[in-house]
Amino acid sequence: MSLLVVGSVAFDSVKTPFGEVEEALGGSATYFSLASGFFNDVQMVAVVGDDFPEEEIAFLNTRNVDTGGLQRVPGKTFRWKGAYTYELNEAQTLDTQLNVFEHFSPQIPDAYRDARFVFLGNIDPELQLLVLRQVREPQFVGLDTMNFWIERKKEALLAVLKHVDVLTINDGEARQLTGEVNLVKAARQILSQGPKILIIKRGEYGVLMFNGTRIFTAPAYPLEVVFDPTGAGDSFAGGMMGYLSNVQTINDETLRRAIVFGSVMASFNVEDFSMNRLRKLTYGEIEQRFKMFKALTDFEDI
Repeated sequence: MSLLVVGSVAFDSVKTPFGEVEEALGGSATYFSLASGFFNDVQMVAVVGDDFPEEEIAFLNTRNVDTGGLQRVPGKTFRWKGAYTYELNEAQTLDTQLNVFEHFSPQIPDAYRDARFVFLGNIDPELQLLVLRQVREPQFVGLDTMNFWIERKKEALLAVLKHVDVLTINDGEARQLTGEVNLVKAARQILSQGPKILIIKRGEYGVLMFNGTRIFTAPAYPLEVVFDPTGAGDSFAGGMMGYLSNVQTINDETLRRAIVFGSVMASFNVEDFSMNRLRKLTYGEIEQRFKMFKALTDFEDI
């Protein structure tokens, strides 16, 4: 079924203890689209400036990404600069230049408005609501947000949560949103505010899924080297939503498989800077790592 993502496209400059990269392709919609494109065709809505290279658009098109909703306007593309310490858990933002993204107002092309699966990337919750007013009858809506919106626009965020099937946030954001230190209590409160499913990202400790009365956990894949965690959460969401949009039924079993596929995509993403690993990734590698994930958590067949 059709999959629509609305978010940012950017140029990132990132420094970690293992190296650095300047002006590399980034943005929530871009990471999401590259990851989900392995499972389904993706319709992308975002904005770029007139400095955005045509070859990057052509590359996205080769990876099952429909860029017909990518707005090109006069000005410079969104830029972000950040640095990580050895812990690699959270970036220190060194510079943010919103540029054309500052006045981004998502306009969903008519051909996209019947999308059955919609993912609202990390943008202003008022814009997320604007998107939902433009799509007709989505079957499954996912949403990502961050501490900035929780602090600055909590009322709008709570309004959009009423229309969401799955919310993906990290553990700090879950605590900030609810005021609860305990994640189980925080999850219960968030689920009472609208979402049917909550996925809490915990970095190197994996993810937790709360689905009504059920809890499921998936570990992070053990890697020898993590070069750049930028976009890991978006890659996770892309793998998860890409898989779900390509199955017949969404139930506890397919949700769990989707979370593992999301974890697989995030694990590949962090193996190199920017999207370098996703650019050369093959579906055969994804299948192999999915099997390794399964073996990693199987305690019956030993």
